[in-house]
Amino acid sequence: MAKELAERATKDELAKPNEARLAPSAEEIGVLGPVERAGFRLTRRMNFGIWKRFWTWCQRHIGSLWIYIATYNLMNVFGIENVQNSDASRPLILVANHRSFFDMYTVASVMFRRTTRPITLYFPVRAKFFYTNPAGWIVNLVMGWWSMYPPFFREEGEGEKRRFDRFSVRELIRISSEGKGHIIGFHPEGKRNLNDDPYSFLPAQPGIGKVILNAEPQVIPVFIAGLGNDLPKQILGNWTGGENVRIWFGEQIDLSEFYGKRDSLRTHKEIADHLMEKIGELGVKDKEKFANGS
Repeated sequence: MAKELAERATKDELAKPNEARLAPSAEEIGVLGPVERAGFRLTRRMNFGIWKRFWTWCQRHIGSLWIYIATYNLMNVFGIENVQNSDASRPLILVANHRSFFDMYTVASVMFRRTTRPITLYFPVRAKFFYTNPAGWIVNLVMGWWSMYPPFFREEGEGEKRRFDRFSVRELIRISSEGKGHIIGFHPEGKRNLNDDPYSFLPAQPGIGKVILNAEPQVIPVFIAGLGNDLPKQILGNWTGGENVRIWFGEQIDLSEFYGKRDSLRTHKEIADHLMEKIGELGVKDKEKFANGS
């Protein structure tokens, strides 16, 4: 019996993510500057083990509460049962349109408060500011409880730093492939759409397609409208008659038609475009219900 328990304990330990084994190579992390390396190592540590469990507790009981207080008079949620009924033993990627800094934080609050499933959040993020400036580390803590991870440097303008993104892609595929309760929030557009039409979208970027093709996670589309980028105005609007906040969770997307295709940029883009189509379908529902002030 003792031998069996020892063997089982060994297997359980081997099954856990090995932080050192999963780390970026010396070549990959070597392209980052001292501040960037420090920001990455700190944030990475916060996304493993007991630290990740602690920050997830903070998200559920503190972060979700203040977002609720700032939006409860305006909030309208549709299809949250699609998240509740998803398989919590498999990672779930939420793909959403992107118009506000607060899109995914608000979505996270809704999930924590309106579902009972396990939730461990990751928000892949552009590294600029959040990893290149200590002030960005503080924003990651205060707004995301360190969940803005992993970082991508592809838009930093320095080709060498893009080498680091090879690690970030591997890491995102790992997070999206396995892990109880893993929910990954992703914006296929890649950046905020700042035009005046909430039902328009920027072109989908292919990166999410590569992740989905390799990880084969559950995928749910999300359409978000009514959130702004002015935080004081957004909060005051909850009591002064601000715009309705609408969050639509769609049904899981069947992506099986893509899984037999070649792992190529063309396939990645096809998947990303398909995701945006599904987000757009939710946008049509929102327009039919709210565009006329109903």
